[in-house]
Amino acid sequence: MVNPLNLSEMLAQANQMQEEVQRKLGETVVEASSGGGAVTATMNGKKQLLKLHIDPSAVAGLSGSQPDVEMLEDLVVAAINEAGRKADEAIQSSVQGLLGGLNLPGLG
Repeated sequence: MVNPLNLSEMLAQANQMQEEVQRKLGETVVEASSGGGAVTATMNGKKQLLKLHIDPSAVAGLSGSQPDVEMLEDLVVAAINEAGRKADEAIQSSVQGLLGGLNLPGLG
């Protein structure tokens, strides 16, 4: 038989953990670049793009007779995707750290 007091305590712990995870996600910041640093994307753990930096030299190369806008677009996409992967890794690590401290039956 399940003790209702234990259940409400477990629910309170779960809510507290959820709040902690959301706080950590907002505070986690990752950065990734592409094209040897031509494009750098900064993202938080909630996978919100915080900043996108394009090195001026990457833009200067666009002023020729046939600007390679497609190459710059590809570099932007690559930097953002890599930042997303790094954010996923940070999220997974953070959640595992929190769950490790929780004493729930069947979770470890």
